[in-house]
Amino acid sequence: MSTNPADRTNLRLKIVLDTLAEAAASGEAAMGGSAVLAQAITQLPLNDAESELLAGGVPRGHKSLTTATSKLVKAGWLVKKRGGWVLTDEGLRAAAAFPDAESLTEALQNGSPVPAVAAAAANTSGPKSAVAQVEESKQAGSRKPRAKKAVAAAAVPAGPAATEPAVSTEPAAPAAVDTAGQPAAVAIAGDFSTKLGAPENWQPHFDEVQMELDQTDSLWKLTAELPAGFYTYKVALDRSWEENYGAFGVRDGANHEFHHDGGALTFHYDHKTRDVSRV
Repeated sequence: MSTNPADRTNLRLKIVLDTLAEAAASGEAAMGGSAVLAQAITQLPLNDAESELLAGGVPRGHKSLTTATSKLVKAGWLVKKRGGWVLTDEGLRAAAAFPDAESLTEALQNGSPVPAVAAAAANTSGPKSAVAQVEESKQAGSRKPRAKKAVAAAAVPAGPAATEPAVSTEPAAPAAVDTAGQPAAVAIAGDFSTKLGAPENWQPHFDEVQMELDQTDSLWKLTAELPAGFYTYKVALDRSWEENYGAFGVRDGANHEFHHDGGALTFHYDHKTRDVSRV
């Protein structure tokens, strides 16, 4: 099996497409993005290089795959909704029409139209799934990648216990900046909301998870004290999930996720990029 990072990412992208097509065939309306990514990484585990943790505690291979899924969105094959990821009719046809990672990658790079094949073909004969490709590569004598625990963004609320919030913002500088185009409110809603004092996790309307706009640099900020652990969250605008941004600033994208050693940290949200950094 190829050790080229791009080849391995493309193979996982095909697994993502196949997984969603299989979910649709079984009558599943949508599938959580985190579960889809975890499925791809479970079937083709991260190797040592891909397991290297980047800033924020995200494995390099996981970040590459998350970024690559935007190609499916751009092609019009995948829709990332609040309730999960769903293939469009064109996406179902693509899963059937492009039988391997190579043909799928070429189609995405060249913007090739999907051949007029029935979407149902994805559930019968014809295309060889990415899973089958992995198995064939193993049969050919390639060394099986050492299995590693797949990193998936958990959207299950944490325990009800809450600690006192430690929320603060830096004072505004005398010189005002233009705030035109900024949202009315920005929230960090995730599985640690109760640790900030909110009554529930994953609810963007509570005051305790709201960020404040720093007039000096036009960044929305929230400082919190969190115990050591692995956390997931999204940015939600105007106290609802109507407009939300996940990892890498993707609208309705996969959850942000990070490992924290414990202590204070500050979230910075930049509305120009729709992304979050932590300091």
